[in-house]
Amino acid sequence: MKKLMVMVVLGCAALGAVSAKGESETRGSGGAAPTPAAYTIEVSGSTSVSPLMEMLAAAYGKVRSNVRININGTGSSDGIKAAAAGTSELGMSSRELSATEKGQGLTELVIAIDGIAVIVNKNNPVRSLSIEQVRDIYTGAVTDWSAVSGGAKRGRIAVVSREPGSGTRGAFEEIVKFQDKLLAGATEFDGTGAVKAEISRNVDAIGYISLGSVDDSVSTVNVDGVAATTANVVNGSYKIARPFIVLYRRAQVNPEAQSFLVWIMAEDAQKIVATSWISVK
Repeated sequence: MKKLMVMVVLGCAALGAVSAKGESETRGSGGAAPTPAAYTIEVSGSTSVSPLMEMLAAAYGKVRSNVRININGTGSSDGIKAAAAGTSELGMSSRELSATEKGQGLTELVIAIDGIAVIVNKNNPVRSLSIEQVRDIYTGAVTDWSAVSGGAKRGRIAVVSREPGSGTRGAFEEIVKFQDKLLAGATEFDGTGAVKAEISRNVDAIGYISLGSVDDSVSTVNVDGVAATTANVVNGSYKIARPFIVLYRRAQVNPEAQSFLVWIMAEDAQKIVATSWISVK
């Protein structure tokens, strides 16, 4: 968490300079702001960050009606690549960048903190697992629900994961400690919605999604006796958590996109973050 907050402070400092520049460019000689031209900000990347970004974009549209924000949820790795290549002005990632990715000259701005919830079908009686049991399920060391349910449920566990390149998958595997050891034959889905749909359909399935995307279609599982809640992520008792990061090239980002980033870190936008995620303020 200390590392994340350092990233937040550095990002805010950069945005402060950007904000001053943007304001000087939009003021006329009489001090009044001219009517701005329409502009579209292209944003791509993490499907976990996308729901939050869509909420922020909708609210920002009421502040700057001339700005359209086009959001394309394609996965964290794609978002990082797009921001580096300039094919998207802003990239979204729900995982930390690798050393190679950090060497591409991108500015990282942490806009929120999110937990990753372990989820099961609502008709599955299992409501608590240790992190070791979660790891054993995802590596194939445990294959039947009877081994972790105390006899309350039997049947082969249907392991559901995200696709390679997903920020949620990368963060989940790193925190639970089974990187590159996913059970052969696990079902992989592109996107949070597809994972939820499979878990809600299959009583034997287990999966994981952004805490902010949990709804009544699935049930969450306590991990090491701790519920997956925003409060528990904040107090540090729920350990499966990661940052939501926006990436951009500082020298190339348009003043309208710069203004949007400044707004995201301000109070009104962070109140939106706090509705389902954790504010960085």
